[in-house]
Amino acid sequence: MGSSRRLLAAAGILIAAGGLAAALGRFSHAPMPDEADLANPQRNAEPAAYDVLGRAAAAPEPGAVRIDDALFRRGREAFYRETFGNEVFLTDVMGMLDGALSLYEVSRALTLLAGRGTANLEVRVARPVTVAGRTYQVGELIPTGLDVARGSLFPLGIRTFYDRGHVRMGITCALCHAAFDPGTGKVVEGAPNRDLNVGLMMALASNTTAYYMHGSTPSLDPFRTDPNRTVATRGGGRERLPDPEALEAAAKVQAASWPPGSFDSSPDLVTNPTSIPSSFTADGHPYGWSGHAGLGPFRGLSALNNNVHALNSDTTAQAEAAPFLFGLDPEVYLGTLLQRAPSPSFRFDPQDGRTPSQVLKATDPTPDAPGLNSYAVLPSFPNANYVTTNGLVATSPGEPVGYANDAMSAFQNALRAPFRPAPPEILATGRQVFERAGCAGCHSGPAYTDHRVIPAPEIGTEPSRARSFARTEATLRPPDLYAAGTPFPVPAGTVTLPVPLTDAARAQVQLAWAQAGTPGGYKVPNLIGLAESAPYLHDGGVAVGPGPAHAPGIGPLLDPAAGADPAESLRALVDRDLRAKVIAANRADPRAATARVTGEGHAYWADAPGGVAPAEQAALVQYLLSLDGPAR
Repeated sequence: MGSSRRLLAAAGILIAAGGLAAALGRFSHAPMPDEADLANPQRNAEPAAYDVLGRAAAAPEPGAVRIDDALFRRGREAFYRETFGNEVFLTDVMGMLDGALSLYEVSRALTLLAGRGTANLEVRVARPVTVAGRTYQVGELIPTGLDVARGSLFPLGIRTFYDRGHVRMGITCALCHAAFDPGTGKVVEGAPNRDLNVGLMMALASNTTAYYMHGSTPSLDPFRTDPNRTVATRGGGRERLPDPEALEAAAKVQAASWPPGSFDSSPDLVTNPTSIPSSFTADGHPYGWSGHAGLGPFRGLSALNNNVHALNSDTTAQAEAAPFLFGLDPEVYLGTLLQRAPSPSFRFDPQDGRTPSQVLKATDPTPDAPGLNSYAVLPSFPNANYVTTNGLVATSPGEPVGYANDAMSAFQNALRAPFRPAPPEILATGRQVFERAGCAGCHSGPAYTDHRVIPAPEIGTEPSRARSFARTEATLRPPDLYAAGTPFPVPAGTVTLPVPLTDAARAQVQLAWAQAGTPGGYKVPNLIGLAESAPYLHDGGVAVGPGPAHAPGIGPLLDPAAGADPAESLRALVDRDLRAKVIAANRADPRAATARVTGEGHAYWADAPGGVAPAEQAALVQYLLSLDGPAR
């Protein structure tokens, strides 16, 4: 069938679906692959029957989460389909479909696949958008890095909503943590989407400003140039808003600098994206590159899952924390986010007489909670408490507080990376080199991590991400959570449970959060699934390109069609000469400099000057690439 006939067929399907939608009023869909379509259907065994605020237990206690098949099934479903309502922020406030990318062009690109599947959906530009002096022209193909499974008409990790004539798109965990493998034609659950070009897609949105606090814009003052654009503050005064066009242009530059396969999850007014991690999480605690998610259910994994939706997929929820996080009045903060909102019902106009919070409240789908997503609110809100970065717990209506986060934790802990076979004699040699070179000194235990957070100056990597939660220290609250099974909405008068925090754990979490006078740090990562997760280190800076050239640095990877070579990138991690070339290439790349991607640090070598022969180094690399799950 020719492309025109395929488009006509797809148009007929869409028209029929549109008629059904008009009749029903609302519907949504997110793809979830069948087990037969997985490259890694094998699972880890769950060692405990209950999780009690991060402690394994054989019997129920206060705060216990029962680990069973029902929890696992809900976890897998939530991983692929749960948005917690972020489609409203992404569509109506950020305008992901109102900039260079449009619903029509995304649908067209999906239709033209004709069921083939892809690791990089290319979408035509619908409207010209200028980023950092470059204009993306109508018809130009954008490499989004969105993955589409074979036979699907929807990208992995995208949930599409039809709501009485309005289409929205929300994101789920699978967007970043599941990948289509063109080699096998199957989906790798838990693998990071290494070419997901989320920074560029956000830069091409109509209101990138809604995410400006994740970029290097330490002050709005240089943008407050129009004395007529003001907003009433909570204190009864008036303050200028930033010029919307100037701030938008600056925000686009910062977002577009993120390399494919990375994401800036910290609203710290600094551009410092981190490489998307895998979800092969069993025995890998603490979580997050800095180790900030180390307390609470599933040894901090539920805190990490919650952070994505309570902090990263709805920036309007940070309004009450704006005074101590950004030095801004909440109305100034919200006005900044909403003055370019593509949806008229969410757009703030300084001349219409309402405050930004009143504009938000009038259309908020969750009027009883901060922001737009679905949240249970802890008494500590809007302050952090070492379990939740802002006192919010993303929760789906109709189930207990935090249940989906805990369920996803159980599911992720069951995931194993695809088996990558190698000759036994090579693996044996590689293991010997691993021991001899001292790698096992930190990378020990079932998942090849000793669970420590190491000070940033000691590990030597770029330090800004390690300090991203430092601003929360002045308002920090003791860690607590609602008990497992607490109904949502939370009944009035419901008390929370304190989350245990020993002195040893406190020292580590303070280092992870760059508090108590510490410089911040990075956790010792587990080594499961390295074949799926190149490039390496927290900034993704240890990168070597594919093909015979094996060009060093992230430059060759800025086109998402070219992923890093896992074996050569791992070699750069342990070979000082190759690493020097990688670092030099990164320093020479302006985009890497903007994103603070260096590839520096972790100066632990297994190379010729360290007494490791080239064949031994190659065996070490093969051994590392073979690690597919916790050793038992």
